[in-house]
Amino acid sequence: MNKPSENGRNSSGPDDNGPRRNFTSNSWILYILIALLAVQAIFYFTSDETKEISWSEFKQEMLANQDVDRITVVNKETAEVYIKKEKLGQGRYNDIDSGNPGPHYTFNIGSIETFEKSLEEAQKGVPVDERIDINYVSRTNWVGNILSWIIPFAIIIGIWLFILRRMRPGGGGVGGGNNIFDMGKSKAKLFEKGQSDVTFDDVAGLEEVKVEVKEVVDFLKNPSRYTRLGAKIPKGVLLIGPPGTGKTLLARAVAGEASVPFYSISGSEFVEMFVGVGASRVRDLFKKAKQNSPSIIFIDEIDAVGRSRGKAVSLQSNDERENTLNQILTEMDGFGVNTGVIVLAATNRGDVLDRALLRPGRFDRQIYLELPTKKERLAIFKVHTKPLKLSEEIDLDTLASQTPGFSGADIANVCNEAALIAARRNKDAVDMRDFYDATDRVIAGLEKKSKIISDQEKKVIAYHEAGHATVSWYLEHADSLLKVSIVPRGRSLGAAWYLPQENVIYNKDQLVDRLCAALGGRASEEVVFGKVSSGALDDLEKVTKQAYTMVAYYGLNEKLGNISYYDSTGQYEQSLQKPYSEATAQMIDQEVHELVEAAYKRTKKVLQDHREELEKLANLLLEKEVVFKKDLVEIFGKRPYEVEEEKSEVIEDGDEE
Repeated sequence: MNKPSENGRNSSGPDDNGPRRNFTSNSWILYILIALLAVQAIFYFTSDETKEISWSEFKQEMLANQDVDRITVVNKETAEVYIKKEKLGQGRYNDIDSGNPGPHYTFNIGSIETFEKSLEEAQKGVPVDERIDINYVSRTNWVGNILSWIIPFAIIIGIWLFILRRMRPGGGGVGGGNNIFDMGKSKAKLFEKGQSDVTFDDVAGLEEVKVEVKEVVDFLKNPSRYTRLGAKIPKGVLLIGPPGTGKTLLARAVAGEASVPFYSISGSEFVEMFVGVGASRVRDLFKKAKQNSPSIIFIDEIDAVGRSRGKAVSLQSNDERENTLNQILTEMDGFGVNTGVIVLAATNRGDVLDRALLRPGRFDRQIYLELPTKKERLAIFKVHTKPLKLSEEIDLDTLASQTPGFSGADIANVCNEAALIAARRNKDAVDMRDFYDATDRVIAGLEKKSKIISDQEKKVIAYHEAGHATVSWYLEHADSLLKVSIVPRGRSLGAAWYLPQENVIYNKDQLVDRLCAALGGRASEEVVFGKVSSGALDDLEKVTKQAYTMVAYYGLNEKLGNISYYDSTGQYEQSLQKPYSEATAQMIDQEVHELVEAAYKRTKKVLQDHREELEKLANLLLEKEVVFKKDLVEIFGKRPYEVEEEKSEVIEDGDEE
């Protein structure tokens, strides 16, 4: 492997060990400015002291007493007065040394004509040979004139140097280089061998994905193993998946395992407010990567610059983001065979990426990261509980079962919250109760013990949640209940917690049962109180979205038939026109309305048939606030449709305030 050259390193990276140019070398300009000011100060303070007086004072006290020896008019503006030598050091001139050659006083004359006329009138009656001589001279203040030119330029240069210092790494500027001309340089951070301590062992729950990525790493380590058969190195690998599924963590593991220069940058770092900066940074990044090949470039959140050029809404015809994308396309497709540079990118918005970016030859491999299954969640729990001090009763398998739909980041957050809760309770180890409370905290938010709820409101909430629990208990395809709570958390006033099966596909019966379970709270309010409240806002939102999905997307409506208006390409996102006619839109609305109303009638029927159990559960909630599954079994009996659960995600059916 070639050792990365000094020129290939990123000057803005903290790991650059190369010599830095001492930016303070430009401070000589500041030193010159200080020296000039010092010269002017010395010139000013070492010059003979001359007192400024007025014309009347000169006339009455000096001219009238014939103390003046001569007058010198400088630049037709100022009169310098020289006192006779024999008068110095005595009388009113006792503060002037007799050896002082003068000038001893100065005053402004105004105009030459006025001064001469006034002086002539003041000397009327004085013999001609005794009258005061007037000399006219022109002088140039070279130091003052020079400084008047130099100081403004010095101030401008000083401000410029200050701005350049702010452009340095860590200086808070946007340039990313040692001077303003480095603004177009890449801001990617360089990781070399041993600088990343994350390995593939630290990435749990992504076994299939790791196989794909490990092959790329192995290609860089052992290229002859593949090239001897004529294989070519893949130019790009794109990681696509929901937030928190481990895309960036996997990239860090690649940086730790590959043992080659690894350049990491975010998609948003390519684009600045200056035109052309993004494309320039792309060119600089790929240039460095080629100089240090074999190497890897990782672009996180590539959708920041890789959005489809047809969807990139911009008021400018020459969009900076499009220029950056065009440069990325050119660089990726311009590699020679086996140059040893691989582009690794990550995004959770794969649907908005430009098609030219996704084609083979640029991103040859597109790897989809899904939310972890129960087995994968168990592996993730094992990784994140390693640094925790756990009690002996901890059952990670149970925790994995009760956290379906959680991403790796969610599980890491649960483990950390559990440790914080245990520390808050002054425990010596983290137990299951801490994990249960942490799960509630992550899903529903902080418990609001201080929230004031009237008795009547609390009763409505209790019957609402009891309605959800009752309906879901007696419907075959509804999710299995874990617990019911009327403790306010976040924006929710109460919640029913489920353990749904991790199904890949759903039929119409399953989806209808889910609609009924979601409508159970509102139906319970109507059955018990004869009127409904605003507490079912969250339920109605979920029901409406699911009903429209069933009718317009899944083709589960007999009237519309086997038609789906789902747009996987996203072409209609920016369009004001729907992909169906107005008559079809009315039909969809009508079918959705009928579907929801039929589900609501069925839900009320279930509650009316099991009104006694509904009342018992509501009263138990008012008494205990939180009811667990064992209490539900005592009220309802064994659930008739209970499935042997490979439990999955805990989801919340909450009621908004």
